[in-house]
Amino acid sequence: MSQSRIILLLFCCFSIFAFGQVGINTTNPLSTLDINGNLSVKVLTLSGGGSAATATIINDGVYISLDPRNNTTDHFSLPNPSDVPGRIYFIRNITNFDTAKLSIQGQNGNLRFFPKNSSTGSNTLDLPPNSQNKTIILVSDGFNWTYYN
Repeated sequence: MSQSRIILLLFCCFSIFAFGQVGINTTNPLSTLDINGNLSVKVLTLSGGGSAATATIINDGVYISLDPRNNTTDHFSLPNPSDVPGRIYFIRNITNFDTAKLSIQGQNGNLRFFPKNSSTGSNTLDLPPNSQNKTIILVSDGFNWTYYN
């Protein structure tokens, strides 16, 4: 086999992997990952830390149930968004009486939570009990966290 044919063969093999799409339960995937069926994600329940200094760190899971206790405001801390660009969390306060307060690890004053379609952010985010913000979706853009409720 000539050298040019070997190079052409290698190029074809690598281009198939470079532009490949994976389908689960489908023979014609239309996206990089195309799932025809159900998707399950990791679900966790976390109890809160009493203060910002002892905040419970959220660094695992996708659907997170926050369980603040003892008629207080318990603190939870999300990763620095620059460490986890593109990460998505579904976070829910599961209590009826206590507020869950979210902050960002490595908070330096510049990291913020932004509501969708807003340029005004805050350093912390409260998830009150029994309110319309009981469940929110948080998305890291690599600089801040944007939330949807």
